[in-house]
Amino acid sequence: MTSDTQFTKSISLKDYGINHDKIHYQLSPDSLHATTIEKGMGKQASSGALAVNTGEFTGRSPMDRFIVEDEITKDKIWWGDINIPFDSGKFDTLYDKLVAYLNEREVFVRDCYACSDDSYRMNIRVINEYPWSNMFVYNMFLRPTEEELKSFDPEWVVLNAPGFTADAEIDGTRQHNFAILNFTRKVAIVGGTGYTGEIKKGIFSALNFILPVNKNTLPMHCSANVGSDGDTALFFGLSGTGKTTLSTDPNRKLIGDDEHGWTPQNTVFNFEGGCYAKVIDLSQEKEPEIYGAIKKGAILENVIMDDNGVVDYADTSITQNTRVSYPIYHIDNIQQPSIGKNVKNIFFLTADAFGVIPPISKLTPAQAAYHFISGYTAKVAGTEAGVVEPQPSFSACFGAPFMPLHPAKYAEMLSKKMIESGVDVWLINTGWTGGPYGVGTRMKLKYTRAMISAALSGELGLYSYDKYHIHSVFGVAQPRECPGVPTSVLSPRATWNNDDAYYKTAFKLTNAFRENFKKFEAYCNEEIRRGGPQRYAF
Repeated sequence: MTSDTQFTKSISLKDYGINHDKIHYQLSPDSLHATTIEKGMGKQASSGALAVNTGEFTGRSPMDRFIVEDEITKDKIWWGDINIPFDSGKFDTLYDKLVAYLNEREVFVRDCYACSDDSYRMNIRVINEYPWSNMFVYNMFLRPTEEELKSFDPEWVVLNAPGFTADAEIDGTRQHNFAILNFTRKVAIVGGTGYTGEIKKGIFSALNFILPVNKNTLPMHCSANVGSDGDTALFFGLSGTGKTTLSTDPNRKLIGDDEHGWTPQNTVFNFEGGCYAKVIDLSQEKEPEIYGAIKKGAILENVIMDDNGVVDYADTSITQNTRVSYPIYHIDNIQQPSIGKNVKNIFFLTADAFGVIPPISKLTPAQAAYHFISGYTAKVAGTEAGVVEPQPSFSACFGAPFMPLHPAKYAEMLSKKMIESGVDVWLINTGWTGGPYGVGTRMKLKYTRAMISAALSGELGLYSYDKYHIHSVFGVAQPRECPGVPTSVLSPRATWNNDDAYYKTAFKLTNAFRENFKKFEAYCNEEIRRGGPQRYAF
């Protein structure tokens, strides 16, 4: 392996306004791990992983994410509460302030790239204030070879300074933290927050604009794996629905756990070189692959450890959003390179805290488009201040915070690809059964795995009245039987033992679907509009 000092003198940051030579370039994970501990910024867990605290922010701050409004973006971005416009002059001024801040500090620089398919590769240079942030970049992005580094030419640059804070009144931000994309300068700046997810989601947001606009390729907030016969499966879902867990399957090779592109050539490629998994209630028994990936080279965020470095994964006293990042090679069963072909199954994952959506159901093309645009999951009591009972949560395309274009654009691209590839689409409820949150129980992981395995193997078969029941409220086709799953579990109504309470709750959720979809109706044809629940409470 290359020594840590080999590249130190060969890199200059003067093009970005950083003029000092306190530059640590392309340090190894071991060095960054050790430097973090030496600086008192982290501790080593008993597993060998590095444990850090991200500070004030333990998750993304979507209201502080901005896109510079300029000639490239002004007529294409879906501006609003998700894509908030930022003045280009204000950006330039804030950039200069951030650079002045970094000019007084040592920095950690990494050259890396996104997109495992060489035809879509995007070279990135990341300049970090903290060593562990730079280690996160090593884990999460793709790693150039030593030969490639000699002629590396970055297309995008990310400047990341958790210790720098903006002055909202002067700088045009909402508050002291920010994450801003500038498509003309091809620069992302992140300040005032140590949460590493802002770095990776910044590049994801950039690709979600570049790929469909310039390369006719669909960007997706999904995980993906491939079977022994070469069939690829995609798993869409919001945080906490099981994307990482369910795609990390000992019987299938992992392509990636979060961000992918689907090309005109019908191949799927990973944007990243690592995984960023939630670790709340993690156990070796339930998720052995992820548990085993937490070793030297991994970074744990905001977990609680005892004096011996043993992590209590059930302890959420810092945040519910405890995380681990690790390079994808920490998983044994991976697809190399991270590219799949022959997409055969798509799974939309939802953690329904109301407990009314079937644990698995087959969707028609119109229903698939409707549910993709809706992007439903639910917040449970206690996860956010003021949430005292389950609340529906909709995020278009299962990733609205990262989608710069109108959701209908991504839905249109996905529908076209689904038709062309003849893919089967399934709605999976990884949430509650037997009642809502607080009454029922979370769906057993072993049952969800069995349902997905049956869908992948073809055991659930084509739709027929004998094999499927059309749900009377949601209109989806739920299988009557599934290998490895008790028949009673397949019917959410049957698990409640209280029909009146079940239907009352189901209708409450369908009303939420209808209200949410109003803002998309004008962009959708009648077939897609009728893909949602057709019965509502009045």
